[in-house]
Amino acid sequence: PDPPAAPRGDVCMCQTVFPSHADHRGELSAGQLLKWMDATACLAAEKHAGVSCVTASMDDIQFEEAARVGQIITIKTKVNRAFKTSMEVGIKVMVQDVLTNVEKIVSVAYATYIAKPVGAGKIELEPVKLLSTEDHLEHSLAIERRRIRLGYEQVFQNLMHESNKEGDYCEKDGISTDLTHVQSIELIQPPHANHHGNTFGGQIMAWVEKVASISASRLCHSYPVLKSVSMFKFWGPSVVGDRLVFSAIVNNTFQNSVEVGVHVEAYNCEEWIKNQARHINSAFLIFNAVNDSGELLTLPRIKPTTQDGMRRYRGAIARRRIQLIRYIVDIYSNHSLDLIYCTLFQIKIWTHEEGEMLSLKVEMQVKIPSHLAFCLLSDFTLRLQWDKHFLTCKVLQAMDEDDKIYYVTSPPMTGHKPRDFVILVSQRQPFKPSEPYIVAVKSVTLASMPPSSEYWRSEILCAGFHIYSDSDSSCTVCYFNQVTSAVTPYFAANLAGSSKSIEDTALECRKFLEMNNSFKSVNTT
Repeated sequence: PDPPAAPRGDVCMCQTVFPSHADHRGELSAGQLLKWMDATACLAAEKHAGVSCVTASMDDIQFEEAARVGQIITIKTKVNRAFKTSMEVGIKVMVQDVLTNVEKIVSVAYATYIAKPVGAGKIELEPVKLLSTEDHLEHSLAIERRRIRLGYEQVFQNLMHESNKEGDYCEKDGISTDLTHVQSIELIQPPHANHHGNTFGGQIMAWVEKVASISASRLCHSYPVLKSVSMFKFWGPSVVGDRLVFSAIVNNTFQNSVEVGVHVEAYNCEEWIKNQARHINSAFLIFNAVNDSGELLTLPRIKPTTQDGMRRYRGAIARRRIQLIRYIVDIYSNHSLDLIYCTLFQIKIWTHEEGEMLSLKVEMQVKIPSHLAFCLLSDFTLRLQWDKHFLTCKVLQAMDEDDKIYYVTSPPMTGHKPRDFVILVSQRQPFKPSEPYIVAVKSVTLASMPPSSEYWRSEILCAGFHIYSDSDSSCTVCYFNQVTSAVTPYFAANLAGSSKSIEDTALECRKFLEMNNSFKSVNTT
């Protein structure tokens, strides 16, 4: 039998934003927020583990809203899943305006903490107690996010290897990033240390954000705004008395955003004299550039001038490609969806609208084993047989057996050219019978497939399928999609009943699946 579940490690922190926490715009600085997030998440980890914990990494950090002086920040953290000696902690940051009582999401992130028992003793963490449907969902997603973290380096190297085959890059109008190089040195003082005596992880994050912001500002010549962090990875500790050297430089730009890489080295007194560095941290931060009115600025293209510059340039593209749609259901677990209608064919459709984003969920029962539905839905070349929104579909790259990049063309919407997409499709099988099969979809950038004047290059923010087993011969298929305001009217018409496109497509999908019930056996004999 499974061991008894431990009490849930949930922690909530509230903090008023004072002028000392803000930047020159009167907004809460990202560095200060990262400090609070790390401290609150660490408390949640230690509440579950019952021993001291240290930060291993923090990734998938997304910044949605800015908090201003006088507003109230609420940080909610909870342990989503405990592994042997590590655990994933989910972090959600909200801001509340005390005058209007309006509350908005500021940031969502995931952090990994490692339990550190006293002395030479060993510890094995107890499983998390799951109390709600949301807990079960996050518990299932945590293992997938962990698999992505563990396989990240291999996928990254595969993409870098593929990009090397494409030859040297040449951008006539690109600019050099040499002037964006920034170096900063910090001496670790007692106030910078945590309760373990090591440098507080949140403090390192704050320093990283500061030096990266300076680097980005040298390129965009405006005030950069931190939008996301691919990953803060802690490779080793530093202690009071160490010198930390932060080196930042722009790696690449993507129209309205810029990636800055930061490398952190530590030295004690002896290492400082001998110039023997310890690499303790790496981070990649994404900034937007805005003008005085808050409008996004278009950034210049980058022209690598050295071999290392080319490596960093291609690395930024690879990181952009392998986001792997970690967000596919995170969006739906963080927002409530409104049930729009349940058709006569028992196809349920939900939607959630927030700002310029519309999130859609379609659910249907299918008379086919879940593993067969997974095989059929994960092969996007088969989608032409049931989805009229696909004109053509071909595989551009097979990174591995679970991850492929496709090129898709789609019919035009009224008044527009035909659309095309370059998408990454990732498939994951469940570890336990209670977990779903996952097919995740997201647009990516591929140098070998640039936009064409014949098509309107479109973007899939995040989409895909969750397939749950109901019995040996039936399953529940859930389709998710998040769209921007550009196609919101198209979906709005469907949901109002003037068009049955969504329902018709779902019916065709179910018909296709049930007619191919023997798909696997046919293809393996």
